Amino acid sequence: MKLRLVAALVAAAMLSACGLNSVPTAEENAKAKWAEVQNQYQRRADLIPNLVSTVKAAGAQEKAILVEVTQARAAATQVRVSDADLTDPAKIAAYDRVQAGVTLTLQRLQEAYPELKSQANYATLMSQLEGTENRIGIARRDYNEAVQSYNTTIRTFPDAIGAKVFYGAKPMAPFQATTPGADTAPTVDFGNGN
Repeated sequence: MKLRLVAALVAAAMLSACGLNSVPTAEENAKAKWAEVQNQYQRRADLIPNLVSTVKAAGAQEKAILVEVTQARAAATQVRVSDADLTDPAKIAAYDRVQAGVTLTLQRLQEAYPELKSQANYATLMSQLEGTENRIGIARRDYNEAVQSYNTTIRTFPDAIGAKVFYGAKPMAPFQATTPGADTAPTVDFGNGN
């Protein structure tokens, strides 16, 4: 009787150390962080129509940049990444590329229209967009940390046993910079001829 009890306790201890709980916990955490990345991109997509409406009122000369912003937003909302796609680096990279296109058009908008910064509505929306870009950066960082934790969990002993045997776990793909030159600081030239 005592032998069975000891054997049951040993078996329970071994199973608890095999990632039975830690693997799905880490996976769900990474999925939740991914949902927050998408949430922040959605927030930005929701703000853009308001920005476009505000800038349209300023005059017809803004038409080209507004079309660019609208097209970038439309392209960005077409690319979707599901929970099942988190193990596919190509899908994560494609998603990041279209989101980077939105970021670039928004940067061009900011640079092209300094005279509009005095308008309260424009300034408020630009501030919200800047805040959203910061939130996106934080959400992407948090996602990458969760992916690192998950990937470490499924690759280290003893959790690796449960990850393979019970869950067939695969590493998740982190966000990576896809914008060319993102790893180098930009050069600022104020027209001094230097």
